[in-house]
Amino acid sequence: MESYNYDAVAAGVGGGVLAFYYIFCLAIAVLTVVAMWKIMVKAGKPGWAAIVPFYNAYCMFDIAWGNGWMFLLTLVPCVNVVITIMYCIKLAKAFGKSTGFGVGLFFLNTIFILILGLGDAQYVGPEQK
Repeated sequence: MESYNYDAVAAGVGGGVLAFYYIFCLAIAVLTVVAMWKIMVKAGKPGWAAIVPFYNAYCMFDIAWGNGWMFLLTLVPCVNVVITIMYCIKLAKAFGKSTGFGVGLFFLNTIFILILGLGDAQYVGPEQK
C-alpha cells in the first residue's frame, strides 16, 4: 500500500515564498510605472499614458524614435530583439546618455528606467540623422 505524505510545513513555506515573490514583483511593476510616468512627463507626454497598455509602448517609442508606430515591429519574432536593442539605445540618446547606458537599459531595464525617470536626465529629443 502506498503512503502519501503531504507536509503542511513545506506547503506553508512554499505559500510564503510565493506570497513574497508576488509582492516583490508587484513592487517592481509599480516602480517601473512610476519611472515611466516621470519619463513621459519629462518628454512632454501625458503621465497617465504610462499605465495604458500599448499606448505606453507607442509613447515610449515616440520619445525615443520620433515615430511611435515602430513599436509594432516588436510584435515580429526575431526582429523584436534587434528593434528593442535599437530602441533602448535611442531612448538613452534621447535623454543625452551614452550607448553604454542604452545597453544597460536593454539588460537591466527596470534599474535604468528608474535612473532615467527619477534622475536628473533631461529630454533632448530623438536622435536626428
